[in-house]
Amino acid sequence: MGERTAARSVPCIRPSPPRRRPTLACVLALLMYSALAMRFAQAANPQPYRIDWVSSGNGAIDSTLRQTSQLQGLRASAPVGPYGLIARARADVGRMLTVLESFGYYQGTVTISIDGRSLDSTGLGAALSALPKGTPAHVRIVPALGPLFHVGRIEIEGTLPKGMKRTLGLPHALLGLSSGAAAVASAVLAAGVNLQIRLQDAGYALAKVDKPLAYEVPARHVLNLTFRVKIGPRVRIGEIRIEGLRHVRRSFVRRRLRVHTGELYDAATLEKARQDLLRRGLFSSVSVRMGTPDAQRRVPLTFLVQESKRFAVGLSGAYSSDLGGSGGIHWSDLDTFGGGQRLSVSATAIDLGGTASTGVGYDARVGYAIPDFHRRGQTLGFSVAALRQTLQAYTQNGATAGASLTRHFSSDWTAIAGATLEHEIIDQQGRQYQYDLLSMPLSARFDSTDLASPLLDPTHGYRLSVSVTPTVSTGDSGSQIFVIMQGSLATYFDVHRLLPSDPPGRTVLAARLIAGLAEGASQFSLPPDQRFYAGGSGTVRGYRYQSVGPQFPDGTPQGGTSMQAVNLELRQRVGAKFGFVLFADGGGVATGSQSVYRVGVGMGVLYYTAIGPVRLDFAVPTRRLRNSGRFEVYVGLGQAF
Repeated sequence: MGERTAARSVPCIRPSPPRRRPTLACVLALLMYSALAMRFAQAANPQPYRIDWVSSGNGAIDSTLRQTSQLQGLRASAPVGPYGLIARARADVGRMLTVLESFGYYQGTVTISIDGRSLDSTGLGAALSALPKGTPAHVRIVPALGPLFHVGRIEIEGTLPKGMKRTLGLPHALLGLSSGAAAVASAVLAAGVNLQIRLQDAGYALAKVDKPLAYEVPARHVLNLTFRVKIGPRVRIGEIRIEGLRHVRRSFVRRRLRVHTGELYDAATLEKARQDLLRRGLFSSVSVRMGTPDAQRRVPLTFLVQESKRFAVGLSGAYSSDLGGSGGIHWSDLDTFGGGQRLSVSATAIDLGGTASTGVGYDARVGYAIPDFHRRGQTLGFSVAALRQTLQAYTQNGATAGASLTRHFSSDWTAIAGATLEHEIIDQQGRQYQYDLLSMPLSARFDSTDLASPLLDPTHGYRLSVSVTPTVSTGDSGSQIFVIMQGSLATYFDVHRLLPSDPPGRTVLAARLIAGLAEGASQFSLPPDQRFYAGGSGTVRGYRYQSVGPQFPDGTPQGGTSMQAVNLELRQRVGAKFGFVLFADGGGVATGSQSVYRVGVGMGVLYYTAIGPVRLDFAVPTRRLRNSGRFEVYVGLGQAF
C-alpha cells in the first residue's frame, strides 16, 4: 500500500499561470469595494443564529472545537448577514478538521448545516435572507472522528553521535515516542524537540532537528515519520560574560553560576543555571546568548540579566470574625550590599475588633538575611520583633531577638536551626507573669507541590513540617526546661487523575493533619503563649480562635499540653476566575486530666488572581462551646493550607 503526505496538515503549493500586474487604480477600487461589501455584510440585515453542538464522544476534542470555532467565538461580538454566516461556517469546517487531525483523526469529518440545509445547498442564502427580521437561524455542527491514526515507522535522517540509537522503529529513548502511539500532533512535534534537547545535553550545542515529515498510510491508519537531524560539532563552554548588572556584584553572580569555562556544553545544566539566577529574586529576566565556536570548539556564553527593582513596598490585610481585622505595611531592600542580602521591615496592626480579642495589638519586625553563607544554598538570618496580643486567653507584650541558619538540601527539603531570646509579660485571669525564654528551634520542611509561592494554589504533592524546640524558661513561675514538638502534613490530590474528563487542576481534594506536644512541663507551669490551643482559621474553623480546649470557669481558654487537628477540603474551580470550597475540620486540645474536641464545617468562595486566590470562608460549629459564636467568617489571600 502506498504512502502519501498528510495533505490536510501540510498546505500544497501549485504554480500559477503568469498574469498582468494590476494598476494602482484597480487595486484601490478593489480595496474600496471589499471594505464596503464587508461593512454592508455586517451592518445590513445581521442574521442572528443559535448553535447546536453534537458531541464527538471526546470531551477534550469538543472543548477545543468550541474554542477554535468562529461561529461560536464571534456570534455575539461580530454579527454578519446571511451570506456572511455561510462563509463563516465554511471557514469553520477547515479549522475544525485541523483540530481533528491534531488529535490524530486524519479521516474525520465535520458537517455543518444551517436550518437543515448543507452549506452547498442551492438557495441557502436566499432562504436565510427571507427569514423574518430577528428570527435566529439554526446552525448544527456534527463532528465525526473516524479511526484514530497511530505512529507507524519512525526514521531518523542524519548521523547521530556514537552510542545513540538509530535502529529504525526503536528510537524511543531519544524521541519519547514509539511506533503504535496515537499520532497526536503535540506528541509528534514534542518528539523532535526531545531529540534536539538530548543532542544539546550531550554537548552538540548547534544540533538542529527539523519538524518531522509525516507520511499518511490511509488503509492502515498510520503515520510514518521522518526526523531530519544535523548535529554539528561537539563543543565545550568558552568565555562566560555577564551583561546588564547595575547594583548586584559580578562576583556574586559568578559564584552562583552552575556552569564554568571548559565544561562540556549541556543545555539542561545551562537552563538550571538560568533558573537558579531567577529564583534569587534579584533579576526580572535572565537569558543566555550563545556565540560562535572557536578553533578549539569552545562556545562563548553571555548571560543577559535585567535587575529587579531593588526596593519593594507592600500592604497586607486580612479579616476573620474571631480575630477581627489586621492591616500592615512592609518594606524590603532586596540587595542591600550587592550580594543578595535582604533587609525587611514590617509593621502590622492586629486584633482589630474580633470576638476573640479584647483590644488592639501590633506585630513589628525587622529581618536581615545573608544568602550563600559559607556555602551555596545556606542562608544566615537575624530578626528582632515586638509583639502585643490582646486575646481572651491572655494579653501578651513581648520582644524577641533571634538568629537562624537555613539550609536547602534540594528543591523539596529545607532544614532550619536557630536560637531565640524572648522577654514577655503576660496577663491571664487577672494575674501578671514575666518570662525570659531561651529557645533553640530545629525544624525541617518538605514541599513537593512545585510552586514558586505558598500563596499559589497547590494541586498535587505534599507539604511536611516538623519542629522540635528545646526551651529554657525563667520568670515568676521559676526556672524550667521543656520541649515543644509540632508537626503538620498536608497533601493534595487532583481528581483529573481519576477522571480524565475533568480538566487538570479544576477539582482538588486537600487534607491536613496537625499535632503538637509539650514535654517537661505541666499545663500551668508552661507560659500561656507556649501552650496549645485549637479553634480558628488555622485549626478548627467555626469556633473562635483558641476557644476549643479546657476553659476557666468564666469561659476563658486555658490552653493545653497537646493538640491535634484534621482538615479536609474539596476545592472546585468554576470558569477562569472563580471557585468554591467545601470543608470539615476536627480537632481539640488535651491536658493531663481533661480534653475537649470539636468539629466545624463550612464552605467558601474564591476569586483567583495572579498572586493567589482571594478566599472568603463561612464556617459553623457542630456543637457549640461556652463563649463560642453561631458562625465564623474568614477572609484572606491564599488557600487555608
